[in-house]
Amino acid sequence: MADIVKTETQNLPAEINGGFNTAMKIAEELAKSDIIPKEFQKKPANCLIAVELANRLKASPFQVMQNMDVIYGRPALRSAFIIACINNSGKIIGSLKFEMNEKTTKCRAWAIEKETGARLYGPTITLEMAEKEGWLTKSGSKWKTMPDLMLRYRAASFFGRLYCPEILNGMYSEDEITDMKSAENMTATDIFAEPEVFPEEPAKGEEMEITQEMEDAANAYFEAHEQ
Repeated sequence: MADIVKTETQNLPAEINGGFNTAMKIAEELAKSDIIPKEFQKKPANCLIAVELANRLKASPFQVMQNMDVIYGRPALRSAFIIACINNSGKIIGSLKFEMNEKTTKCRAWAIEKETGARLYGPTITLEMAEKEGWLTKSGSKWKTMPDLMLRYRAASFFGRLYCPEILNGMYSEDEITDMKSAENMTATDIFAEPEVFPEEPAKGEEMEITQEMEDAANAYFEAHEQ
C-alpha cells in the first residue's frame, strides 16, 4: 500500500523502563522543543500522555505527537496513523484492505488475521449512514468533497475499534470527533438494514488474489488524496 498507510516505528525506543519518573523526564524534555505541535509545547503533562500512548503503540513519542490532534478538548488520532498502527500491529498479514460497492456508496475494511488465517471484515460504512449521522451535511465537511477517502478512513477506524481495541482504547479518530457533536450523543444507525452489495466471498480455503494492478490502483488513490 501507499506510504499513507505505512510507517516505521524504530526512531525511539518505545519501552519506558523506570516507570512514571522516567516517562515524566522524557515528557519534560520534549515539552522544551519548539518543533513539536503547539498542543505539546511547554506542556509536559500533554507530552506525558503522548509518551504513554507511544509506549503502548510501540511508536516514537514524536510520531504520536505529529499524528494526534486535540479537537473540542479531546485527543484524537489521525486516520492515516490508525491505519498505519493496524498494519504494524502484528495481528494481520500484509496491510488493511478496503472493499467498495459498485456505486462507491459503501465501504468495509478487511484483513487476514495472522494467527488463524481467517478473513476479518469490519463494519460497513455507507453514505446513507453519513447523512443520517449528520457527517455529510456539516459545514466544511470532507464527506462532501472526498467521500471515497472518508468512507475508507471511517471503515478503518471501525475495524481498529473492533479487532485492535488496544490501539484506539476508547479514543476516536480526528474525523470522528470532527463529525460528531459529542461522543455522548452519538446515535446508532442500522448499517445492515439493506443487503450487502459486495463481491462474493472466496470459497472456504480459497483466498482472493490481490493483483499488482489492484495494488497500483490503491497506491495511486492514496497518493492523490494524501492529507
